[in-house]
Amino acid sequence: MNFGQIITAMVTPFDANGEIDFPATKNLVEHLIANGSDGLVVAGTTGESPTLSTEEKVQLFKFVVETAKGRIPIIAGTGSNNTRASISLTKQAEDVGVDAIMLVTPYYNKPSQEGMFQHFQAIAASTRLPIMLYNIPGRSVVNLSVDTVVRLSQIDNIVSIKEASGNLDAAAEIIERTDDSFTLYSGDDSLTLPILSIGGNGIVSVAAHIIGNEMKDMITNFRNGNNTAAAAAHRRLLPVMNALFAAPNPVPVKTALNLSGVEVGSVRLPMIPLNESETLTLRQVLSSGRVNS
Repeated sequence: MNFGQIITAMVTPFDANGEIDFPATKNLVEHLIANGSDGLVVAGTTGESPTLSTEEKVQLFKFVVETAKGRIPIIAGTGSNNTRASISLTKQAEDVGVDAIMLVTPYYNKPSQEGMFQHFQAIAASTRLPIMLYNIPGRSVVNLSVDTVVRLSQIDNIVSIKEASGNLDAAAEIIERTDDSFTLYSGDDSLTLPILSIGGNGIVSVAAHIIGNEMKDMITNFRNGNNTAAAAAHRRLLPVMNALFAAPNPVPVKTALNLSGVEVGSVRLPMIPLNESETLTLRQVLSSGRVNS
């Protein structure tokens, strides 16, 4: 399956009561489609999945599928550290029409490499949907090894990985040792261009909420062989990318969206909003001329 080059890990808009704001979600989906997103991840980490109930996730999957109307692929975040629960949510996501699922490495219970292999294998066997693995040791504590990724890539419907370990050597080895049909995406905005340079397919992005078109131009320049322009864009956009992770994700990006007129509300506890000083710093970065310059 072709997921495109920029997949945005979409925030979940909340209303003043902390409930999912579906009209704001519709506006956000339209904003993202118009601003460079080739696909969306729904109810991932950026979507505050730890604070969403299973019922809310399914409602959100269904609503975003209906809003997108087939214009871009919708990838549902159905992974967890509970294999049975992940299988159940995956089946519900499939029933409401998502195009693919993303499965994060099991967090907290710290399974072995063989345990992770069997976890992903069991979920893959339960669905016809294409699967993107998600390796993020900084959050999950466990790291999916290159050998395990290569084994998993041989399962027919495991077709991609979001690699957020920050390890370019591991990413390069995955690309080298898997079939051309298996794709690798950066899980870190600031590594988009380096990942592309070693043969990656693109980015599962947070920053694309704000600078999606600019990131798409950077990627297009790289693909067209204009490496000087691509590198200059990377350097210009880097302060924005970094500012969006100056506090726990998705707090800064939600603030940035609200500042830019795309209302998505606040975050749910245990996340808390930026304070005045943090908001001022973010506003200064966004208005520094580095965006749309």
